[in-house]
Amino acid sequence: MQVFTNNGTFITSWGSVGLGDGQFTNPAGVAVDSKGDVYVVDLGENNRIQKFDNKGNFITKWGITGSANGQFLTPVAIATDSSNNVYVIDGSNNRVQKFDSNGNFITKWGTTGSANGQFLTPVAIATDSSNNVYVIDGSNNRVQKFDSNGNFITKWGTAGAGNGQFTTPAGIAVDSLGNVFVADQGNNRIQKFDSNGSFLTKWGSKGSNDGQFMYMTPTGLVVDRSGNVYVVDGGNSRIQVFAPS
Repeated sequence: MQVFTNNGTFITSWGSVGLGDGQFTNPAGVAVDSKGDVYVVDLGENNRIQKFDNKGNFITKWGITGSANGQFLTPVAIATDSSNNVYVIDGSNNRVQKFDSNGNFITKWGTTGSANGQFLTPVAIATDSSNNVYVIDGSNNRVQKFDSNGNFITKWGTAGAGNGQFTTPAGIAVDSLGNVFVADQGNNRIQKFDSNGSFLTKWGSKGSNDGQFMYMTPTGLVVDRSGNVYVVDGGNSRIQVFAPS
């Protein structure tokens, strides 16, 4: 885990390979709550969530391998809401699990399939200021929106390269205005929507220049309070930052 300023200046780091507290065996996602505490998806052998303060001091952990409440099979992404509840994409179980900030199980939703509220390879999750939950439903090439209890609200997206279509979407973030940004990995671009899924704009193409992304590698993204969009451009081994349009 590495921490930087919004200009990319290194601040601190923590973690090493292993099974102990504060160690990781393939960290796959990170979220920060309103108190500044940091939640890390510890994939691989550990199948757990670890919680730290903003200096990297270990606080608690939860999760083991399995399909019961509070267990995980390939957890891949995490988000928090304004009440500091924690939502985890439990990938191989094709579901979302919701916990309080101490890891106590609250609820879950999702089964395998393509109907509303079902998932095929969910890969990313984000929340808005109203605590609505947006999930990238990867193999279904769509975004699904739920309330904080998992009740289905709406969805958008189909397979393709047109506006509002996706090819292997891989990341999602929501700004303070409720706009939704999706890393459309297979199309090497970012797409922006309103909170109901109406297409607003897009940017990006294949390449290594500024504003371009290496093939199949724009993955994680986040939006700060000023509306700047930070994108993980994995194939180019860099973070790119874009100003609000």
